[in-house]
Amino acid sequence: MLGSRDATATVAVKDIGIARRFYEEKLGLEPLHVEEGHGVVTYQTGGSSLLVYASHFAGTNKATTVTWSVGGEFDDIVKSLQSSGVSFERYDDLPGVARQGDIYRSGDLKLAWFKDPDGNIHHLIST
Repeated sequence: MLGSRDATATVAVKDIGIARRFYEEKLGLEPLHVEEGHGVVTYQTGGSSLLVYASHFAGTNKATTVTWSVGGEFDDIVKSLQSSGVSFERYDDLPGVARQGDIYRSGDLKLAWFKDPDGNIHHLIST
């Protein structure tokens, strides 16, 4: 039923203006659709989309919100985000995963996590 339908990652934020600066200036996303009066912005991200909206419940999710599969561009994207001021998270209790600075390795996979201004966790993976 839903297997052939597109899904949209959805991220709750406290302040849509602060969120827009982060998503547009630090992550390099361009708005696809903006609903100014409702505090909603949709971004195109590859073949999918990311919906960012203002909510009183922003920042309450303690799990990964969005995963970005970036393939062979992983190292360049990490460096670019670091140079934009994005700080990466460090998790030292992940079984089977070794940390090297801000980058984690699990076999051939490279992994990294960062948060937006509301604490929403974003994940980069090299697949």
